[in-house]
Amino acid sequence: MSDFNQQIIEEFRANDGKVGGYFEGSDLLLLTTTGARSGRRVTTPVMYLEDGGRLVVIASKAGADDNPAWYHNLRAHPEVTVEVGTETYEAKATVVDREERDRLYARMVEKAPGFADYETKTTRVIPVITLERLS
Repeated sequence: MSDFNQQIIEEFRANDGKVGGYFEGSDLLLLTTTGARSGRRVTTPVMYLEDGGRLVVIASKAGADDNPAWYHNLRAHPEVTVEVGTETYEAKATVVDREERDRLYARMVEKAPGFADYETKTTRVIPVITLERLS
C-alpha cells in the first residue's frame, strides 16, 4: 500500500471518517477487500455516492488504462468490509450493468467533476460498483 493511502486511512480512522488535504469535504469510505491471489485483506480509501440504500464506488484509478487492484479483488471475493464515518459493516460488491453504470457515473461526475477527466484519459469503460450492506 502507498504511504499516501496509509496516511488517509490513519487520518480517516482518527477523525471519525473525515480527512483533510486533497479529499477534504469529499465523501470517502474505506473499502477492505480480500486479495484475488494473495488472500490478504487490503484497505483502500475511495470516494462514494449514495444511491437508495446502496453505496456506489468507481474503479477509476484516475483514468489509468487498467483497473485498480481492489476491483480485481472484489471480482474474486465480492464480500467486502466498508468503513463510512464511524460505522463498519460487511457488504456485497456488485459490478453494475452498462445502463446503470452510465447513470451512476454521471451522478458521480456531478458530485466530483474530476471523474469526467478520468473517462477521457482511457479507452476502457470504467467500472461502477454498488456496495450493499449484508444483514
